[in-house]
Amino acid sequence: MNQEWILQKKETRRTYSTSTWVPLRASVYNGAGNSRNVEYTSEYFGCGSVAFPPQHREIAEKASWSSIGISSTPQPYAYEDGCYSTIEQYEWNDKEPIGVHLVFEHPQPVVGGNLWILNPDLIVALRLIKEGNNWVRPEENFVIVAREVFDDERNPHKIEIKREFLLDYLAARNLSLKLSYYRQRVENVETLENSEYAGLEKHEEERDGGQYKLLIRELNDIFGGKWSLFRTWRTDVDEEEDAPVMGPERDDNTDYETSEGTINGYHGIRVEGEFWRDEWIDHNGLSKRVRQDVDENLPRFIVETDSTRMESSELNDEDVGRWLWFRSNIINELLGLRGFSLEWYTAETGAIHSTSGHRTHFGVNSADLITVYAYDIARLPSWEQHLWAGQNVVPEGKISSELFDSQTKAQPAATHAVEEMLLGVINMLEKSFKQRFKAPLFSHDFDHTDALNKINRFQSKDRASLLRLAKEIIRIFSDRLNVKELRKLSKHREKDKLGSNKLLQEILSQKVGSEEAHKIFGAIVGAYDMRLGDAHPTSSKIDQALTLAGINSEASYLKQGEALINNFGYSIWSIHNGLFNTPEK
Repeated sequence: MNQEWILQKKETRRTYSTSTWVPLRASVYNGAGNSRNVEYTSEYFGCGSVAFPPQHREIAEKASWSSIGISSTPQPYAYEDGCYSTIEQYEWNDKEPIGVHLVFEHPQPVVGGNLWILNPDLIVALRLIKEGNNWVRPEENFVIVAREVFDDERNPHKIEIKREFLLDYLAARNLSLKLSYYRQRVENVETLENSEYAGLEKHEEERDGGQYKLLIRELNDIFGGKWSLFRTWRTDVDEEEDAPVMGPERDDNTDYETSEGTINGYHGIRVEGEFWRDEWIDHNGLSKRVRQDVDENLPRFIVETDSTRMESSELNDEDVGRWLWFRSNIINELLGLRGFSLEWYTAETGAIHSTSGHRTHFGVNSADLITVYAYDIARLPSWEQHLWAGQNVVPEGKISSELFDSQTKAQPAATHAVEEMLLGVINMLEKSFKQRFKAPLFSHDFDHTDALNKINRFQSKDRASLLRLAKEIIRIFSDRLNVKELRKLSKHREKDKLGSNKLLQEILSQKVGSEEAHKIFGAIVGAYDMRLGDAHPTSSKIDQALTLAGINSEASYLKQGEALINNFGYSIWSIHNGLFNTPEK
C-alpha cells in the first residue's frame, strides 16, 4: 500500500449523489494478516441510511454516523402503553417517527445469522422480482435495480440500488435519503521511516464535505499495557443442599481476589486513515415508474418522406392517423430481449409482446420495412420507444397492405404466416404419425413461443444468418426425429446406417414411390445442406442447396428466409399427405 491509499483522497472526492449505485446499508470488511502483527492490512466500509420527508429535514440534519450509521438497527418496537413502532419507522425520540428505513434488519438468533431486507414497499412500488442476489424490473428488460452482496458464509455485506430508480421512488413519496458512511484503511508496518508512509504525521481535517483523520500509533500502545482482574464469589452456599437459597450479599458471606500484570512485545507501527461523511440524495420531482409522471425525455420519429419528425407526445393519440416505418432489424433486436415474443396474425402482420404488457401490432410492407400505427409506438414506455426510434426510417414501400386493411377497413386478411404454418404442419404430422403407427415421431417436444422467436423471416439478414435460420429449422424437425421408431418402420436393407431424414424419406417412398419421395424431400435436403454450410460458409455446395430448397438468391434476404420457411413447411405438408392420403387444409 502507499500514501495515496491511506489518505483516500480519490475516494473522498467521489459522492453517491452522482454515482450509478447508492448503498442503502453496508458493512464490508476485507483484511489480510493478524491485526496485532506487522504486514497486516485491512479496509472497512460501513454505511447506513434513512429517508426523511421535507417537514423533518431540519431535525434530520442532526442525524449522523452514531444515529443512522451501521449501528442503527431497523426493527419494530412495542411500547408498554400500546403504542407500536413499525420496522419502517425511524424514530428520533420515542414515539416520534421522522423518517423511513429502506433496509430492515432481521436477527435470527435461533437458527443463526442476520438478514437484511429491502423495504417491501419499494419492491412493490417499482415492481421488482428477486433473481438470485438481484432485484430486477421485468418491465424494463429485467434491468438490475437493486442487489445484495454477501460474504462466503452468506452474511449480508451490502444492499445497494441504482440511483435512477431510487430517485423515482423518493419522488413518489416526497422523501430525501440521507447517507452516513465511514471508511477505514489500516496497515501495520515495521517502522514509519522505512515504509511507504515516511513523512506522514497524524492529523485531522475537514475534506470534501466530511471529516478525515490520520492516526499513527505504536502497536504496543494499542494492544499492550497494564491489565487487572477482580474476582468475587459467595461463601455461604451449601452445594449439598437439594434446593439452596442465597440470602442477601454481605461482607461476611463473600470473598474476593485481585491480580494485575503488563502485556508487552508488540512491535511495529499502525497507520490508520479514517473518513466520515453524511450525504443527501435528493429527488428531482419526477417519478415515471411509481407515480406514472409524464416522461419528457422521449424520442422524435420520422413521419414524412422529407424526414420531417414529430415528438412522441404529439403521436400519443389514438386518432393521430399516422404510421411509422422501421427497418426489419427491429424485430430481432426486440426478440433478443428477455421476455419479448412474436405472434403472427396474418401472412404479413403480427405483434411484438413486450415485458411492459404492450402488444405492438406491425405489418411487413413491399420494401421489407416494418410499418406500425404511430400511436402504438408512442404509448410504449420510454426505453422501448428509444429502441424503435433507433430503427426508424423515411417512409418507403407504403403501409403494409394487410395492416392497412385490418386497421382502416376492419378487414383482416385471410392469410397465414409461413412461420405459423411450419409449426402447424409439424404438429399435424406428429399427431397423425402417432395415431397411425402408435409411436412418437419426435424424441422430444419444442416450445412454440421460443420456436417463433428463433424461426422467422427476420432472422435472415445476410447469407450467414440465412444459413443459421436453416440450422434452426433442421433442429426443430430433423434433429428431433425419433430414429429408433423410424428404423422399426423402415424396410431399407441398410436402415441402421441411415440418418433421420433418409429414414423418413424411405418410409414415405413405401407409399408414394422413391422418385416422388425424393422430390418431396427436396426442400428438406436443401435446408439440411444449408445447415452444413453454416459451418463451412465458403462451400461451393451452398448455391446448390439454395436451389434445392427453392430459394431465389436474387430476392431480398428477408424474402429468402420467408421462402425457406415456406418451402420446408410445404415439404412436411406433402409428407403428411403422402403417408396418410388425407390432404388437409
